[in-house]
Amino acid sequence: MNHPNYLSCIILAVSSFLLDNCTQKTKDNTQTTDLVSSYRDTTVLPGNDFFQYANGAWIKKHPIPVSESNWSIGREVQDEIYTRLRKVNEDAAQANAQPGSNDQKIGDFYGMGMDTVTLEKKGLSPLQPELDRIAAIKSNADVPAVVAHLQVMGVNALIGPSVDQDAKNSEQIALYLWQSGLGLPNRDYYFIQDKRTQNIRQEYRQHLIKMFTLLGQHQTTATQNSDRVIKLETALAKASRKLEDLRDPYANYNKMAVADVNKLTPGVDWQTWLSQMQVKKQDSVIVGQPEFYRTVGQQLKTAPVADWQAYLQWHLVHTFAEQLPKAFDDEHFRFYGTVMQGRKAQRARWKRVLDEEENAMGEVLGKLFVSDYFSPVTKKRYETMVDNVVLAFREHIEKLDWMTPPTKEKALTKLHQIKKKVGYPDKWKDFSDLKIDRSSYVQNVMRANEWWHRYQLNKLGKPVDRTEWSMTPQTYNAYYNPSNNEIVLPAAIFAIPGLRDEEADDAIIYGYAGASTIGHELTHGFDDQGSQFDARGNLKNWWAPTDEALFKKKVKGIVKQFNQYVVLDSLHVNGKATAGENIADLGGIVIALDAFKKTPQYKSNETIGGLTPVQRYFIGYALGWQGHQRGERLAQQILTDVHSPAHLRVNGPMSDIPEFYAAFGVKPGQKLYLPDSLRVKIW
Repeated sequence: MNHPNYLSCIILAVSSFLLDNCTQKTKDNTQTTDLVSSYRDTTVLPGNDFFQYANGAWIKKHPIPVSESNWSIGREVQDEIYTRLRKVNEDAAQANAQPGSNDQKIGDFYGMGMDTVTLEKKGLSPLQPELDRIAAIKSNADVPAVVAHLQVMGVNALIGPSVDQDAKNSEQIALYLWQSGLGLPNRDYYFIQDKRTQNIRQEYRQHLIKMFTLLGQHQTTATQNSDRVIKLETALAKASRKLEDLRDPYANYNKMAVADVNKLTPGVDWQTWLSQMQVKKQDSVIVGQPEFYRTVGQQLKTAPVADWQAYLQWHLVHTFAEQLPKAFDDEHFRFYGTVMQGRKAQRARWKRVLDEEENAMGEVLGKLFVSDYFSPVTKKRYETMVDNVVLAFREHIEKLDWMTPPTKEKALTKLHQIKKKVGYPDKWKDFSDLKIDRSSYVQNVMRANEWWHRYQLNKLGKPVDRTEWSMTPQTYNAYYNPSNNEIVLPAAIFAIPGLRDEEADDAIIYGYAGASTIGHELTHGFDDQGSQFDARGNLKNWWAPTDEALFKKKVKGIVKQFNQYVVLDSLHVNGKATAGENIADLGGIVIALDAFKKTPQYKSNETIGGLTPVQRYFIGYALGWQGHQRGERLAQQILTDVHSPAHLRVNGPMSDIPEFYAAFGVKPGQKLYLPDSLRVKIW
């Protein structure tokens, strides 16, 4: 099921690889490589481009592989994890595992994913019952039932149901309806008139035609059907909200009785429609974008049956293209991989099968990951660091000169009630009733999708499980969940580039993990979106009016700052859409810096590799965003992502931090220099 865009997250990862001959001394006085010195491009002034200064040498030595749209330290560690998981899966595929066991499921899923001979032999037969169901549509009244059936197996056509905590009552689980149903990344792709986006629309039409011909349709019919899909999707896109508008939790919270949803879509019985999606009797639903569902209702009444058949055929084959014969997989990659992201070749099939297995049952693999690669000592180090950063955040709030005492008290209450989840869950998901076998790769994926659909629906009417994790331990990511008022920090996010954890000095660790991850996620609880939720995770205003006005003024400052950044030829960063992440980046850096200032390393002020502790701290932060990407992917990120490009996640906040100016001697006239009056300071 789809999920409302309430989880704020960052992507961050590191890995080990060949290093230059810069060295530093460890605690036992032995020599080890000084990563940060080897990565720098010292021909660049830190005050002109700190991202390039900190990471330029690494980027030069690590070109983007033809199979990728970007490359970063995170992708390198992912390759290491791929290699480890590949062996686990190959061993399981060869073993005579107990039926129903995790080993059997892992082995059969991987084995069928790699069995391209059987996949080609089966052709479209695993999808044929669904294609027949779509072909049997006789009238518009038949469409909702088919949409519901496809939703259960993971085809997100037309509507976007999801299950999550009620934003205004975090003790209850609610059913949400979100805008959905587009084949292009978001609504802007259907309307922007620049040459780049117009070309994507033209290529999208050709992609649709090709996919319909692969389904066996004549070229003329395929062309007609592609135009039908584009017409229907354009109508849905027109009614969809922009990226920045989806970040307003109040505007996207419209709770109503199920009977009242019927009024948005006259002629559609939502109680029946929901029951067809396996939702038991539901009294209420939270509609994210009512205008979108009005359009859904209108289209269900007026769009011709042939349009609906083409639309549903397309979304079915689009959803499972990578599990179908090579011709479908290749064409899917040509458009979404090459046209959209600039990739020149497919990623190795075994890696893509592992990606799909992660989606299907990632926590099964997670158990293996943490037992081998996240020791109790490492876990304790980062739990302690979380406590230190929380303490620094408390001190920041106490010293704020723009917030009144009553609001400070509520902010501190919220901070102290943030739940910290570090490494891996205490309770693992049970996949015992997920059926995986050697019959069909695409059917294994369908069954996994249906398992997750039922898993989510089973939460309705039950107490909220605040122990649940929404990411696996081997995920290079982290998130703040406002409804749980929690930060979730998977084990993999703490991997250290090229060093065992015990070898990395605190300056690097506090910059890399303390700022980029821990401080960042804590600040999400107090960004322009997260700050609208109280200590219990309810969408509720806890601000004094004067404090709220001052906070919004500061947010406007960071929006203005990032609106001015231009990438590629003329694409501006969307400062409003990226505000939450930009606030969290800035907050994470200044808060974790104060936590670092309490360490022995900071107090000693001894240099390592010619760098002071504070310089190493800032370079440690930049290390987390080390990487580069193709222009096509960067253009897509600007239109679809609430995160700024990586180089601006480094250079942007550095322009606002006085300690950065002092550490690197930043002067007027250098590109990152901002006068005091223009520097943003929030937390």
